[in-house]
Amino acid sequence: MKGTIAIVIGAKGGVGATTLCVELVRVLRETKACGLVDADFSGRRSVAVLTDSVRSFDSGRVGGNLASATILGDVAGIEFTASIDGAFTLMPDQVAGILGDVRDTTELVLVDSPQPYAAAVRPFVVHAAHFIVVVEPTLLGVTSARAVQTELARFGIPASRVFLVLNQRDGKAAVRPDEVERALGSRLLGNVPPIGDRRYQKAVEALASALIALPLPEDIEPLRPSAKTPLGDRRAGNRRPKGDARPEDVASGKASEAHIVATMERTARELLKTEIHDALAQRLDVVAASAALDEPKKLAELRAQIDTIVREQLAAYPAVFSAEELARVRQEIIDEALGYGPLEELLAQPDITEIMVNGPGHVFVERNGKIETTTKRFSDDRQLRVVIERMIAPLGRRIDESQPMVDARLPDGSRLNAIIEPLALDGPTLTIRRFGKHRLTPDDLINIGAIEGPMLDFLRAAVEARLNLVICGGTGSGKTTFLNILSSYIPEGERIVTIEDAAELRLNQSHIVRLEGRPANLQGAGEVRIRDLVRNALRMRPDRIIVGECRGAEALDMLQAMNTGHDGSLTTIHANSARDAISRIETMVMMAGFELPIRAIRDQIASAIDLVVHISRMRDGSRKIVGISEIAGLEGDIVTMQEILRYRQRGLDKNNKVVGEFEFTGVQPDCIARFREFGVSFDYDALADMAGAAPLGAVSSW
Repeated sequence: MKGTIAIVIGAKGGVGATTLCVELVRVLRETKACGLVDADFSGRRSVAVLTDSVRSFDSGRVGGNLASATILGDVAGIEFTASIDGAFTLMPDQVAGILGDVRDTTELVLVDSPQPYAAAVRPFVVHAAHFIVVVEPTLLGVTSARAVQTELARFGIPASRVFLVLNQRDGKAAVRPDEVERALGSRLLGNVPPIGDRRYQKAVEALASALIALPLPEDIEPLRPSAKTPLGDRRAGNRRPKGDARPEDVASGKASEAHIVATMERTARELLKTEIHDALAQRLDVVAASAALDEPKKLAELRAQIDTIVREQLAAYPAVFSAEELARVRQEIIDEALGYGPLEELLAQPDITEIMVNGPGHVFVERNGKIETTTKRFSDDRQLRVVIERMIAPLGRRIDESQPMVDARLPDGSRLNAIIEPLALDGPTLTIRRFGKHRLTPDDLINIGAIEGPMLDFLRAAVEARLNLVICGGTGSGKTTFLNILSSYIPEGERIVTIEDAAELRLNQSHIVRLEGRPANLQGAGEVRIRDLVRNALRMRPDRIIVGECRGAEALDMLQAMNTGHDGSLTTIHANSARDAISRIETMVMMAGFELPIRAIRDQIASAIDLVVHISRMRDGSRKIVGISEIAGLEGDIVTMQEILRYRQRGLDKNNKVVGEFEFTGVQPDCIARFREFGVSFDYDALADMAGAAPLGAVSSW
């Protein structure tokens, strides 16, 4: 028979479990071939120090981590890692290999293992016959031992294999042995006094005899399948999520009991989910399942199959997990198998406008212009990568080490950006800009205070009169949403060509051509830039060209289009003010590679662009149209602008909401003549009333 394995677990840090392991081996080696495993990831190397075997372990280290040596004369020793960092790259397969060797050459193996179990410890755990919980005879010690018992039960370890050992460090026992047995419901295998006590050696010998006398289970059930990645492997994408109790804190007693228990619960749940995923992989055709995601009927059948398998697997855990926990795990499994895992619930909430994932342990959302922290989390980098790839694969996009950034568009129109290692240092980062299912209307903007009616009427007239508009603002200020609203004013009979990196514009008109750029393929070929699409659009007989966002050399082609008969074009640009927008356009034109004089560039801008609309996200999260400026022309080498409308903020109210008003500057726009030329109705008096002054005269309603 192979060597018997006994796992020795300290109920809390500093209880003396490691020292007890070493002392037991000193006694047991007299009659049995023994092994001693240091599976403590705290980095203190206690077994190596206590047995004076540091050099022996270091000379026999495998791959920089796992080490084996002969200690205490003839005891086979194993040390998992010389430091906590070594645990991040230790694979269970490596441990399983040395496990077979040590069991073949020994009769009894003691494993010093803290809680919670790391992935690399589990090959020993699944073959263990006995679990010895070392308890300090205090109220805190008993409470900590109860938490360990709960964790062992969740691993599927029967109570018949769990035993207690009282270890008194200072000779004062606040809780009697019989009280400990009664409180924990497990058999007390030994009561060890402090090391300096004259009874200490005899107590250790009695404990060794009791350990040998324990009956071996007739059938040692292996634990549930474990993950094949090590604890916190940075390279394998299994980083320990922030917020979990660190192994060194658990071992030293720095982690609180509640923190440890919460970490244990998460570990048990992830193990359960891993097992169920394994069952799904064995019983489902993964290729067929992926193909069915776009077909509603097949998707419903697949969901029913997965639900059946998940229920069957969960039926084995009625006493370990609560009904609520089982229901949560079931939903998480289905979300991960068919959807976007932890993000499914967030994507279903219409009031969330942005989802930001900063590595597996931090998920934030934006509601009403304010960023909030969520309780959602991914189990590791690998799960987050799977979700990202599931999002972009149907769109023909890819993300890998050679192309670690991607922009894409989800089926519901949401815009996605992802970036992975080596560029993202703390794990994959995912940002999803969402657009509500309910498309905002002009009246909605007025109702939420983003704009006044006369201002919106002015812009409506500008679009109908085929003025060229540039919408500028910062990130998340609402440029694309406002562009969508303004596009609704384009007359139905016109041919519109939209050009975007990731298509997100949703126009109501029927005569629309939608073009989307394409990144390069694996060989670096096949890229289609926005600039190429703008040039091609000129050959498609467009009445209007709408570029979702100008961010590079395409600005030159956009200006040329506006100057060559394609009036009424619209685009957006990132800028902090209307004047900054003009400067940015100048810079982007220079990026086109032509050595144009600055005078020629500014002349193009002055003749091409009619209005610049500035949008801003205010301190309270609200979005407002804070300025509408008209390009007046060119004076010397300077593009001149006149501000027509602006938002004047007066401060914050008692609820920290922005207080202010929209006002008309009193400058009569030159474009009023264009409105008359196109026969576009516009009430100038309503605009002038925003200044609290009498109409300035020349133009009235028509």
